Amino acid sequence: MAPQPDIESAQQTVELIFNVLEEGSKKEYLGEDISQLEHSLQTAQQARDAQADNETVLAALLHDIGQFCDRQTAMDIMAEASDLAGKTTESTSNVKVGVKGHEYIGGQYLRRLGFSEKVAQLVEAHVVAKRYLTAMDQAYYDGLSSASKASLKYQGGPFSAEQVKEFESDPLFREKVQLRLWDDKAKVVGLDLPGLESYKDIAVQHLIRSSA
Repeated sequence: MAPQPDIESAQQTVELIFNVLEEGSKKEYLGEDISQLEHSLQTAQQARDAQADNETVLAALLHDIGQFCDRQTAMDIMAEASDLAGKTTESTSNVKVGVKGHEYIGGQYLRRLGFSEKVAQLVEAHVVAKRYLTAMDQAYYDGLSSASKASLKYQGGPFSAEQVKEFESDPLFREKVQLRLWDDKAKVVGLDLPGLESYKDIAVQHLIRSSA
């Protein structure tokens, strides 16, 4: 469990993670015509517009953070995952991890920084939710961008019937699917939205409460 932060340390953590997201503004978003930061802000704004709770808004904002955390942290997280995989058997009970990639790194990274389990799980699941939706709806698959279709192949492909059933029993099932749908729509070029600073207060307060 992360140590309980005071306001100053919570602010420092938020500054750290927002700086990581700012670095994302220098990278293209999977071949789309917007930056990674613009994509994150658009996803979070949809959560705000839907009047989602603050944890869901933060998960929407940070859902791709695993792509940007420092290399050593990412390597440590994946090494721990490999150790865990060696001690467990592959089954649908492990569906929340699935094919490990940036979504898994992101969830673990946020746990280390003191974000709540709900935020971490929503971040961790935005790829498995895509696998669920492609299994359930051909029209959803057809509507994916070429880049998203290509990445699906490396993410494990559509769920099996057994995996679908397991995923639908998850208490956060609806939130996980909704976050994926926001993610898919967050690719609008030239959209003028509030920046990272507008999320600072809820992030700081979240860190303080989640570690209380």
